[in-house]
Amino acid sequence: MLNIHRQEYQSDLKEQEWKRLQRQLPAPSTKGSRGRPQEWPIREIINAILYVMRTGCQWRMLPHDLPPWQSVYYHHRKWRQNGLWAKVNQKLREKIRVGEGREATPSAAIVDAQSVKTTLVKGKRGYDAGKKVNGRKRHIIVDTLGLLLLVLVTPADVQDKPGGKQLLIQLKQRLSLPRLRLIWADGGYGGQPFADWVKATLGWLWQVVKRNDDIKGFVVLPRRWVVERTFGWLNNYRRLSKDYEELTDTSESFIYLAMSHIMLRRLARTNHFDN
Repeated sequence: MLNIHRQEYQSDLKEQEWKRLQRQLPAPSTKGSRGRPQEWPIREIINAILYVMRTGCQWRMLPHDLPPWQSVYYHHRKWRQNGLWAKVNQKLREKIRVGEGREATPSAAIVDAQSVKTTLVKGKRGYDAGKKVNGRKRHIIVDTLGLLLLVLVTPADVQDKPGGKQLLIQLKQRLSLPRLRLIWADGGYGGQPFADWVKATLGWLWQVVKRNDDIKGFVVLPRRWVVERTFGWLNNYRRLSKDYEELTDTSESFIYLAMSHIMLRRLARTNHFDN
């Protein structure tokens, strides 16, 4: 049941955000349904998951005015297994691109990786000697707006080049991107041999954006700042400040959900995206 008297949390879906998300969710199945009927509205279940992601709290420490953590975790697990948030992320990304006057699919993208620490929760992890981080690595590829195309989470000892290969192969297999021609990256992914592999295997042009070693201090690099900004967006969600998850699939699901939440708020602020 919906607790209409509870205090609103900052992580809650606003009315316009919920309307846009509801359009992207699969219709509830009623054919041959058995067992106990749905007790809590899906909107409240999602609000509870967003609360966990935004605050970083444990499932069992959800506030009592939100649905019981067991019900929330059940839906979280189900949606992780069926890839719901990756699908929602794709639909919202295409909607924003079209609203910006662009094609639904990009012609160029940017790749980068971020190493984050893990906790005492069991699961795959490794040591990134370059960043001196014991944990996991998030390999992401975004469009030129910084909107997520695909994420791959690996142990942190997976180097950028093999991780990048896995990411690009999955991108080719899982998404239909007929216009994609060019991918930018930094020097950690290697030089011409890697570019030749990308071209021969996947048919895309690979271009490294290099830093000028003569310039000291912080420098905004062309194209690379876009994907770095995306990592900055994700860091606003405390659950993503480290990797708290036992399964890498769960880590990826939370990242897709965070990007979906970011895009929902963007859509809700822009009236001409209503259709």
